Amino acid sequence: MKQLSVFLENREGRLDEALTTLKDKNINILSLSLADTTDYGMLRLVVSNAEEGKEALKAQGFSASICEVIGVKLAHTPGSLQGMLSILTGANINIEYMYALCTKTDEAAMVVKASDEKAAEDALVKAGYELFSDSDVF
Repeated sequence: MKQLSVFLENREGRLDEALTTLKDKNINILSLSLADTTDYGMLRLVVSNAEEGKEALKAQGFSASICEVIGVKLAHTPGSLQGMLSILTGANINIEYMYALCTKTDEAAMVVKASDEKAAEDALVKAGYELFSDSDVF
């Protein structure tokens, strides 16, 4: 899956400006994560059109990029997230970050950024996990 990442100055209204830019281009936000430091924030989003979103944000003066992430379906049961993480740990794959993924179904899901995307995908599929593509979530 494609993820849109946006660096934001840590100041009042900057998040609203970024989200307004996406809204004005009719880009739907499926999931997002916002982390901050004293000086800046990192906004990570799964959106309906990452390329168009990146260009629109850049035109408004934002620093934006696109990277690949993994969308993983999980069971709604205790330990399902830990089970997925054990598979990746067992394959010596580091999780750089993750956040919840909203889907069209009631399934639980996570966005995962791994140190080795291909190895992570292979390990998860081999263990029986189902992965999302961009077309699956929209």
